[in-house]
Amino acid sequence: MFGPLMAHLRVGRDNGRPRTHPDAVRGDKAYSSRAIRGHLRDRGVTAIIPEPADQQGHRLSRGSRGGRPPAFNAETYKGRNVVERRFCHLKQWRGVATRYDKLAVTYRAAVVLNAVIAWTRHLSDMT
Repeated sequence: MFGPLMAHLRVGRDNGRPRTHPDAVRGDKAYSSRAIRGHLRDRGVTAIIPEPADQQGHRLSRGSRGGRPPAFNAETYKGRNVVERRFCHLKQWRGVATRYDKLAVTYRAAVVLNAVIAWTRHLSDMT
């Protein structure tokens, strides 16, 4: 699931085409797999993902063969709550929260529609 998500990612900039590789990816402990970390490392993306306690234990039990712990910046990780709060707002729509749609295109359309409505509300609140 992570690979296709990263394939659709576009990071806008002032001039030119959007970038397809972000500077960093913030994720929770569920995204701390070897495959995801390797995928990000191969593309030069910084992984700001905490290491779960069970993975720490497995690494430590291997001794010197366990390698170094992955880098983790706790201060940068604190900004992840902005995304989590947005998902909480998104899941207020029952259709999105329960995933009634059979087609991924329809589900994505509902998510985009929700984002557009939230954005227009934000713009109207600013004026």
